[in-house]
Amino acid sequence: MQGTGLLVGLIALAAAHATATPALAQAKADAPEVRIDSGMLRGERSGDLTVFKGIPYAAPPVGDRRWRTPAPAAAWPGMREADKFGTDCEQTRRDWDAARAKEPKGEDCLFLNVWAPAGAKRAPVMVWIHGGSFTAGSAAQSVYDGRHLAERGVVIVTFNYRLGRFGFFAHPALTAEAGTGPTGNWGLMDQIAALNWVKRNITAFGGDPSNVTIFGESAGGGSVNQLMVTPAARGLFHRAIAQSGGGRDHPPTLAEAEAKGTAFATGAGATAQDVAALRAIPVDTVRGNMSLLNTEAATYSGPLVDGRIVTGNPDAIFLAGRQAAVPYLVGANSDEVAFAPAAMRAPITAMFSAQLGPDLAAVKAAYGTPEAFDRNVVGDAMFTEPARYMAGLTARNRSYLYNFDYVPEGKRATVKGAAHASELPFVFGTLDELGVAVTDADRKTAKAMGDYWVAFARGGTPNAPGLPAWSRFAPGTGPIMVFAAEGPVSRSSASPALDALAKVADAKRDKGK
Repeated sequence: MQGTGLLVGLIALAAAHATATPALAQAKADAPEVRIDSGMLRGERSGDLTVFKGIPYAAPPVGDRRWRTPAPAAAWPGMREADKFGTDCEQTRRDWDAARAKEPKGEDCLFLNVWAPAGAKRAPVMVWIHGGSFTAGSAAQSVYDGRHLAERGVVIVTFNYRLGRFGFFAHPALTAEAGTGPTGNWGLMDQIAALNWVKRNITAFGGDPSNVTIFGESAGGGSVNQLMVTPAARGLFHRAIAQSGGGRDHPPTLAEAEAKGTAFATGAGATAQDVAALRAIPVDTVRGNMSLLNTEAATYSGPLVDGRIVTGNPDAIFLAGRQAAVPYLVGANSDEVAFAPAAMRAPITAMFSAQLGPDLAAVKAAYGTPEAFDRNVVGDAMFTEPARYMAGLTARNRSYLYNFDYVPEGKRATVKGAAHASELPFVFGTLDELGVAVTDADRKTAKAMGDYWVAFARGGTPNAPGLPAWSRFAPGTGPIMVFAAEGPVSRSSASPALDALAKVADAKRDKGK
């Protein structure tokens, strides 16, 4: 009986295989295929789109390649299936973040993804740089699904880049090894490698390598600003969008970053000036346990001024007019730090107030009320004022300023302003990520933002049919496009509070602080 049962099972398995094989063969036959410089890829068809995921854009930065400039991806024989996201870069996952990445993680993580209209030829390309404080995040996060933007006729590319100490780590031994080459900013080098991959390969997907827009939020927006001033990225993009990316940031010097790197290496037992010993430090030790509240600042630098990739403070380079001369769209949200509970916001505000020193009274007076100061000053100083400042510095090359002040209808009973990153589901059209019932007003705002962003990528101006005109920014009184409950509305960007913060920031910039 046991033998009979086994025979019956084998017959059933064979029959199931025979039934499934034609369907599988048909699916494979319908799947889009492209040839890129490293080999053949087979993706997936999704409606009128072709989708390719998990494409290696550089060699795995593992073993002896840890803390080195990205090398080209090795060619592969035959057909590579490109229907699944690649590994996320090493990071400490933020359990409280519902939008966090969920793919397996590891050092071998330099993968990208492409959404393209089927049959596209010379379509505009939009390359997304994810946020996450340079210590977390992933191109595979569902909020970054590129299909809704791609359905408007553009090619969308998302990619991973090295994070935390894997992506931003300086040490005297690594500096000596690099010689006259770049060092420390490995994650930014990955971003440049991804853009070079786009230049070489995006034509195969129907994209136009001469019309590339970079866009990103938070650390991704900060990366956009860095790429605007990085000689190595010049000519790799033609428009730029910085969402809540700051701009007044002052990265540490190479010497300061090396001191932090040395402190980390010493604590990890690598006391000699030996790159092999550094690369032998266990993954878990390098990763550490970084979070928003614990950045491990004594042993982690983040992006740094290495003199090759990052050549100085972005605001000073923009002020000198040495940034890429491309159209620039920039903005922030109305209540950036609203994600932090009141108990956390109060000490942050107190710490920032102490940094204002003798300017504190003037800044408080500019806000009008203590309540307005307490609620807004940190977000304004970190994101809103720098966005207006950067728009002014790029106005001669055509800039556009926005403020996102839209709260989903299902959240308005408890949420009063638009928190950091809350614009992302509206830009990408991934409204299922809101966590509440989606309304027609929510959909209308998402359609407007997506249309504006794609119009900007297509022609360097965000103006799109059927939407309010979005005028170029001019320093002084604006204009600024506000995404509000009543829809997009153009307003003046004049603000006594932002003026007061700008005066303080300009003084610090001029002193080199």
